[in-house]
Amino acid sequence: MDLTTTPDQERLRGELRAWLHEHLPWDYGVGLPPRFTDLAQEVSFGRRWQGDLAAAGWVGVTWPTAYGGRALGPAENFVVQEELARARAPELVGRIGINLAGPTLLAHGTDAQKERWLPAVLSAAELWCQLFSEPDAGSDLAAVRTVAARSAGGWVLNGQKVWTSYAQFADWAVCLARSDTTAPKHRGLSFYVLDMHAEGVEVRPLLQLTGEAEFNEVILHDVFVPDDQLVGAEGAGWRVAGSTLSHERGVNPRQLVIHMQHLEELLRTAAAASAFDDPRLRQRLAEAYVEVRLFQLHNWRSLSKLERGLEPGPEGSILKLYWSEMSKRLHQLALDILGPAAPLWRDATDNPGDGSWQRAWLYYLASSIFAGTNEIQHNVIGERVLGLPREPEPPVPDTAGTGGGRTRQEAARGTGF
Repeated sequence: MDLTTTPDQERLRGELRAWLHEHLPWDYGVGLPPRFTDLAQEVSFGRRWQGDLAAAGWVGVTWPTAYGGRALGPAENFVVQEELARARAPELVGRIGINLAGPTLLAHGTDAQKERWLPAVLSAAELWCQLFSEPDAGSDLAAVRTVAARSAGGWVLNGQKVWTSYAQFADWAVCLARSDTTAPKHRGLSFYVLDMHAEGVEVRPLLQLTGEAEFNEVILHDVFVPDDQLVGAEGAGWRVAGSTLSHERGVNPRQLVIHMQHLEELLRTAAAASAFDDPRLRQRLAEAYVEVRLFQLHNWRSLSKLERGLEPGPEGSILKLYWSEMSKRLHQLALDILGPAAPLWRDATDNPGDGSWQRAWLYYLASSIFAGTNEIQHNVIGERVLGLPREPEPPVPDTAGTGGGRTRQEAARGTGF
């Protein structure tokens, strides 16, 4: 694992830091983005901010120059994301396009598809969402039931998606649908780009615990998708979607910096509340510090692997599993330190952080669910990292009187041998 940065990477850091000092609409590293009255206002601000960043070349720095990037490596991207987070710049509103849809199109899209969609991703001129999860296919993504039926010049999609971030503002979506209902579930899927303004697309916002509605339910009713919006080969959707998910669970420099900032703020809050006088809280604060530092080392290990030209692979599940559990512990500790102020919300008196800790606590409750549940991450780690055997299928009851049960696989083959 390499813990050092090169002179060129440090020059890049200095260049971005100077740009941020000049262009941030608040004090660098101290001020915060404005609070917005609703999500639409926040998205509007985010599109302008991302457009400014993209015009200066600070979005998608690993992308080819032909599509607006800088053709830099993973370490340079880490430096850029680290500096944006240190400046307390808002998370990019077009992050689904930049982090998930864009890299998938770069890996599997045709030249025409890349030229058509990628430049507008970086500037946030067009926003993207991800139509993967369904009511009965979240953790078991291969069980999606949205059907893509062949039609003249393309496909007609019918189904229901859920937990789709920012769908109400999206122009395009990457969508996983079942193009062959007779094939095994992993082999009957195809990967599409879907126009979110097309006839038959209905978006229903879902109210979250935080009082916000960034997640949505999306209903697809006879939505037509042209032939040229299939990504990869027909039936290869599972493989294409795999590259999307690998980016979702990989290195996360923004979350790393955010948690370091959370920790620093928590230590200041703890000192003001005399929490260090309580030996139990003092011990938990020490543990939180160690855990955040370990998260930093996990990120650096994954980054070193990417720098050697290796894919994140299933080890990305370790990083996702670790930070999700660490996040929940850190924010529970914050509420314990707040004590009587813990149940308060914004604009309450004697409320350290003015509700920010409470909002973050509610948000990170979902960290063990989004980007693949922690139960699924345990399975991936056990089977694909540690090489542990899969749990055997329970036997199917012997209703034919042949003596002895059979596993489900044997029953499907019609033989007990």
